[in-house]
Amino acid sequence: MAVFGVGSNVHSTSQGAPPAAHPSAPIPVQGPPIGQSIRVALGDGGAEVFPLMLGGSEFGWNVDLESSHDILDTYAELGGNAVHTADSFSGGRSEHIIGQWMHSRGFRDDVVLAVRIGGHPDNPGLGPVNLVRAVEASLTRLRTDRIDVLYLDAVADSKTALEDTLATAEWLVESGKARALGAVGYTAAQLVEARIYASAGYPRISVLDVPFNVLRRHEFDSDLRLVAGAQGMAVTPSHALEHGFLAGRHRSRAKAGLTVRGAQLAASMNRRGTRTLRALDAVGTELGVPDAAVAVAWLLAQRVVTAPIVNAFAPQHVEELVQGVGVRLSRSQLADIARAAE
Repeated sequence: MAVFGVGSNVHSTSQGAPPAAHPSAPIPVQGPPIGQSIRVALGDGGAEVFPLMLGGSEFGWNVDLESSHDILDTYAELGGNAVHTADSFSGGRSEHIIGQWMHSRGFRDDVVLAVRIGGHPDNPGLGPVNLVRAVEASLTRLRTDRIDVLYLDAVADSKTALEDTLATAEWLVESGKARALGAVGYTAAQLVEARIYASAGYPRISVLDVPFNVLRRHEFDSDLRLVAGAQGMAVTPSHALEHGFLAGRHRSRAKAGLTVRGAQLAASMNRRGTRTLRALDAVGTELGVPDAAVAVAWLLAQRVVTAPIVNAFAPQHVEELVQGVGVRLSRSQLADIARAAE
């Protein structure tokens, strides 16, 4: 007597041989995930990343260590390789969690690690001394010897002279502690100034983080967008889902996950937000993907955007978000979403 498995040869059940899989059993997935073949250049620093960066702002705050590692594992299994955190996230606990994950999995060389520096209370700002100390502290928490993209946080420090910050960053790059520079909170004029300094030998700022999504287009004004495009910067928008609102998770208090932020968003939801969610619903239904994936696809359709920074509370959220990388919105779909958000 012989039985047949999916895509297998004939197997005999005699001599204790294992039975073949039932014909209706799913075919096991073999080989690397498809996402590993999807990479884009992150500025001119040489890094190649999956076009969706996993943010760690919830790690150590709303998400515990074990759940954070599950989220990171899911992201890596789907082909993701770019992780973003900050020295200020959860007082440094986010860095501890990500560092433990990279060390325990042996993933450090496979991960493009982006770290926002300047907001930790122990070493605040971008002054020369505090910047060096902050980077050293982050490296210790992350259990690594280098940061692939060092985001300079001008939101946390608008007083330190740009030249002083870049001079310190030059030492960090030359010493191998940072490989490329990013910027957060810099104006268009400051980015132009930074490029002038780069022509004099200082390291270039090649990555830009700006709060940007379909509901916050004003955060990325015409001058800043123009300069980013002209300088060939990689734009990695934060707040890609507006704290989960664009994923449709906060339509009511009951669906806000009982978080304070979620309740505030639900309470403040206006007609523009409602229209936008309806537009995302319509496109998502048409394409068979969740709202979160549509919101990510909208960002990736913007010419200067390289890789949005997204945060997740659970592995299934990562699975939803990653679908957005494979979605190509038509002009009419993009127009419908933009019109709804006006």
